[in-house]
Amino acid sequence: MSSTQDSGLPEPKFRRNDGEWRANLTPEEYRVLRQAGTEAPHVGEYTDTKTEGVYNCRACGAELFRSTEKFDSHCGWPSFFDPADSDAVILRADDSLGMHRVEVLCSNCHSHLGHVFEGEGYPTPTDQRYCINSISLTLQPTDGS
Repeated sequence: MSSTQDSGLPEPKFRRNDGEWRANLTPEEYRVLRQAGTEAPHVGEYTDTKTEGVYNCRACGAELFRSTEKFDSHCGWPSFFDPADSDAVILRADDSLGMHRVEVLCSNCHSHLGHVFEGEGYPTPTDQRYCINSISLTLQPTDGS
């Protein structure tokens, strides 16, 4: 039985075994994407970028977010108010660290992206903040950016 079956999630469309993940990701990417780690705040390459484009999963390349949904939350990580497609991410309860949060996973490969928070008062259409690790993303700039 695989860990995705154990977790109650549907099987990912994009799969690699642990050795393949380790061979294709840096140790820090692996720690965040495959072990649900968190990069340090204010150090990620996309935290403050204003470049227009599409943010893809660093592990599998699936489209996750667009710059049109990115906003300045000043929390230390890139923040989005909505995924590019409602099926692009999976949300699941995360009760680690003695608190309740909602983890955000890539629906294509089940890699850890970050967490989503609601009701914080940001002036966004959804009142949600998808707080995403930069290291979980790659940005494909829009032509002409």
